[in-house]
Amino acid sequence: MANKDYYEVLGLDKSASEEDIKKAFKKAALKYHPDRNPDNKEAEEKFKEINEAYQVLSDSEKRQRYDQFGTADFNGQGFDGFDFGGGFGGFGGFGDIFSDLFGGGGGFSSRSKNAPRKGADLEYNLNLTFEEAVFGCEKEISVTRREKCETCSGTGAKPGTSANTCSKCGGTGQVRVTRSTPLGTIATQTTCDACGGKGKVIESPCQTCRGTGKERKTRKVSINIPAGVDTGNVMPLRGQGEAGENGGPSGDLYINIRVAPHKTFKRQGFDIHMETHVSFAKATLGTEIKVPTVDGDVTYKVPAGTQPGTVFRLKGKGVPRVNSAGRGDHYVKVIVDVPKAINDKQKEALRMFMEASGEQYDSAEEHKKSFKDLFKK
Repeated sequence: MANKDYYEVLGLDKSASEEDIKKAFKKAALKYHPDRNPDNKEAEEKFKEINEAYQVLSDSEKRQRYDQFGTADFNGQGFDGFDFGGGFGGFGGFGDIFSDLFGGGGGFSSRSKNAPRKGADLEYNLNLTFEEAVFGCEKEISVTRREKCETCSGTGAKPGTSANTCSKCGGTGQVRVTRSTPLGTIATQTTCDACGGKGKVIESPCQTCRGTGKERKTRKVSINIPAGVDTGNVMPLRGQGEAGENGGPSGDLYINIRVAPHKTFKRQGFDIHMETHVSFAKATLGTEIKVPTVDGDVTYKVPAGTQPGTVFRLKGKGVPRVNSAGRGDHYVKVIVDVPKAINDKQKEALRMFMEASGEQYDSAEEHKKSFKDLFKK
């Protein structure tokens, strides 16, 4: 690499900080490490390049001389080499470099499969009526999930027998693999192929769960739905999911709420909206009407002269706020009905009303007659 640009190898410029150099090295080392690229000569060469570049640029004295002379051959002795025994410069070891990404030192699969793990979460779509969502209710649902096998108590072994410690990994679930590369000897940890990383081998599996330690069961689960829920709300039921692994906690069950629409009411947040029809005469003279609400009918006095589209509010007659005090309101929009057909008596009454209001009545027949006369002329 006498003619290689170490900054270019790590994808940096000459103003890079020590932290920038470390980050670039970690990223490149993760990409080209031999364990991730078995039997890939090109990756091995690239890995060697980035390590050589890092050895120089991470050392302030070497970096200064490299920047000055543009070479790594400082004393005619060539490159110092890469010390696998001593680790990666200030990182300590390859496992330390990637511990934040892979959960610990010692390779890419150091996390033991026999460590306690939380069980899988489940989802359930629950349909409610409008009234059930407003006032809350109790529901019982059926959930099918994997639970600890009752026959073997979750061990996976046939009753009367037990799982044996894996002879290959000694119960750790990990085995150490040593590989020789052009860079030297690299030792890594990998999942034990004899026990699948569990650390135990079951020679006589349970016939119920076939050695898995779990069986599918359908259970009844009771749910208390709080007042005020709406479509899109999600209720978590802790511990009602599938059983955990190796003594880990059970997962959770998430209830997705779906509320059916109402034929009269429309919900907006915690408020309820509706329309009511009033005749032209009642809107003009004023009247009392019965308004349906989720609590039952209430009487409301519509004042004289109410205009079409007027909205009045019934305070506190809306939806209860979930797990909180107070309720929304109930809004009623007035639709004034104009009759499409009226009899002669009604016409006469309206003519008299117009005359009393100072308006002149021109019937459609008179307009038609005047139009015919104009057409003749």
